[in-house]
Amino acid sequence: MATLLLALACASLLAPPQARAQVSGPIYLAEVDGVLTRYTVDYLRRALREAEASNATALVIRLGVQGAVLPTARPFAGELAAARVPVVVYVAPAGTQAGAAGALLLSAASIAAMAPATSFGSSTPLAEVENLLIEQTRELALDQVADQISGWNAERGRDTAWIARAVREGAVLTNEQAVASQPPAIDLVARDLAELLSLLEGRVVTFEDGRVMTLTTLGRTPQLFAPSLIESLLLFLANPTIAFMLLVMAATAGYAELVSPTVGVLAGIGFVLLLGALVGLAALPVRWLSLLVILLAFGLLAADLFAPSHGALTVVGLVLLVLGALNLFDTAQAPGSGVAIWAVAVVSIGVAAFALFGTLLALRAGRQPVTTGQESLVGQIAEVRSRLDPEGMVFIEGALWRAVSEAEPVEVGALVRVTSVYELRLAVRAMQTDEG
Repeated sequence: MATLLLALACASLLAPPQARAQVSGPIYLAEVDGVLTRYTVDYLRRALREAEASNATALVIRLGVQGAVLPTARPFAGELAAARVPVVVYVAPAGTQAGAAGALLLSAASIAAMAPATSFGSSTPLAEVENLLIEQTRELALDQVADQISGWNAERGRDTAWIARAVREGAVLTNEQAVASQPPAIDLVARDLAELLSLLEGRVVTFEDGRVMTLTTLGRTPQLFAPSLIESLLLFLANPTIAFMLLVMAATAGYAELVSPTVGVLAGIGFVLLLGALVGLAALPVRWLSLLVILLAFGLLAADLFAPSHGALTVVGLVLLVLGALNLFDTAQAPGSGVAIWAVAVVSIGVAAFALFGTLLALRAGRQPVTTGQESLVGQIAEVRSRLDPEGMVFIEGALWRAVSEAEPVEVGALVRVTSVYELRLAVRAMQTDEG
């Protein structure tokens, strides 16, 4: 018996203490969609700090993004790689094309997971290098990015063969391709969050400082780390399609103010929309020349109201609007961050219809008779209150006016029609004569 106890004690002393470490802290879940921008990174960074402060069992990042701003995503991937708690990046739901964000964050994660029918990687390079640099410097910069991503994957026992091509040319891997490579490019495939937590049970995570942790996740429910109200607003505004549509709506409100003045109401709405668009654009790599082209397009649409060109300015404005929208964002710096084609089509059709409607209103207003001042009385019907012989008084629109009959005298109570206004006097004609 004493020999058995001594053997157990020796085995316990010889076993690495890190391998026995298990953490029963909370499991946090952070969910991101859209485009990975600095607003997204601020939210995820706050979730990571909270997980580290609470000694969490794991931070699960459910990645549903469609694109990423590379100068923002790469540094944050380095933060995930150096995290003091296990970070699980899970590309989901099914159908998600995680793009460049998936390639970077999956590589940096302690455990990389994907849902079925998902993919990561981009058809464009994962590294954007200045064209002004000499070839040797460009290659050195690309090598540094490739080495960093390869190092993260190699430390976690994952495939690195795809990385060199992804950094220089672009590469897209589906979940089937990722698990079929030798070794696999990801750690596991899970249909949903429940299956993911089940598969994570007992997994061993090794940190940069040498610590080793065994995950205990079976049967546990993760705590959703929800973004704050301000973070939610920023994440919404930083969507390229939303930012573009807000910009268009702001310009449309200003356009409507010109067509039909509302004492600044539409102008105020346009200012608020423009502010929201600028907040979103601030987090995205905007091609400022394309933005100027869009503003010029709206300038031409507005000019068509004051300098009618039979629609020529409107057509040119719509063409510039489409070209500016399709090239508004630098997709080399942010793969997958372009404005949705459907949004460009809807906005173009809507702006064309609105411009046509505004032009028709302007033409109609120009053809209508004057409806203010004395001239508005011309053509109106008045009642004689003092016999016109030829001069007397008539009652019209709630007031008495001095009037002169153009023909025979008109008796009190008769109806007359105003034919002209001259020096505060109305020239009138009896209705019978007018109709005759």
